Amino acid sequence: MRQKLLDAVAGIAPVLTASAPESERARTLAPEAVSALENAGLLALKLPQALGGAEADPVTQIDVIEAVSAIDASAGWCLMVGATTVAMPGVYLGDEAVATVFAGGRIPRAAGCYMPTGQAVEARGGYRITGRWAFASGIRHADWVSGTARVVRERQPTAERRVFVVPTSAVEIHDTWQVAGLRGTGSCDFSLREHLVEREFTWDVERAVPRRGGALYRLGMPGFVANEHAAFALGVARRALATVVALAGGKARGVTPTLLADRATFQRFVGAAEARLRAARALAVEANAAAWRTVAEGGRLTPRQHAELRAAAVHATEAALDVVTGAFRYAGGGALHESSALQSCLRDLNAAAQHFMVSDSAYEALGQFVLGHPSAEPMR
Repeated sequence: MRQKLLDAVAGIAPVLTASAPESERARTLAPEAVSALENAGLLALKLPQALGGAEADPVTQIDVIEAVSAIDASAGWCLMVGATTVAMPGVYLGDEAVATVFAGGRIPRAAGCYMPTGQAVEARGGYRITGRWAFASGIRHADWVSGTARVVRERQPTAERRVFVVPTSAVEIHDTWQVAGLRGTGSCDFSLREHLVEREFTWDVERAVPRRGGALYRLGMPGFVANEHAAFALGVARRALATVVALAGGKARGVTPTLLADRATFQRFVGAAEARLRAARALAVEANAAAWRTVAEGGRLTPRQHAELRAAAVHATEAALDVVTGAFRYAGGGALHESSALQSCLRDLNAAAQHFMVSDSAYEALGQFVLGHPSAEPMR
């Protein structure tokens, strides 16, 4: 399966490359790129096989998301978000709801936000949802959108959180995506007001159990998504490093021009960058392979394992940021131009690094486990 998926990435690379400028201009992934990802089966990367998906293991997911992100960052980001937000309903919704969302056996396009920034007032047969959710990457091309809301029961707020799934046509999309990086992802806000969602199209975040699929869906959160962030960052950094290495043999700077490739300081940067990216990748693969072994053997991840997966993603992101920043600086003034891949890598990776999943709180959580802190938990 791994090689088949990577061959699919290679097959659509020309389309993703050619459509990237249009995605950037339109502030949402170009239709050609969306269709390429969909037709190649990549948006079904994390979907249960029972619904036509690949149900790929976490390390294979890293390989695929990294490869797409090295071609176009916005496409890589929309792939990882789209794959997760179509997989979650496929795993947790009941048969009746799945028959609607996956009508005719077609795998829909999806988007969503799982921060609980809305409320779900319990009503007859379901919940009335009100709220606004940010950073819904890919919502402009999505058929269905998911969000998370805190349940209000008998006029009293509760600790219960429920994920809901609605047609994208039911939400209001707010054109908020005027940003510095990841412009092509169309990560707009969306909102609902007093919208009735049938109970069958929701699930309880804490109590839900997978209804389809195998070991992959025992990973839980944040283990199910942390690998995506490591893969994305490593892919973008690989593109930046390859770009500056390619120009180094023809670029000379200084009063007495010296080829960049002949400068000892640049040679050191390239060697250190190569080592750092490989080390960061090795840590991410090691942590995710260990997590996969745990669930494949019937177990569940410990809170510390979840913290380790997040920390590995943060480490990969930080290493990638250093490499991309260094590559941008060594390239000189030419990297400033919109035609340069280096300026887009710099903007896109800095945008991705703002995500909560790869914030410093991940290191804080792991540090608390190492220290044996009584309040340690993987998501802080």
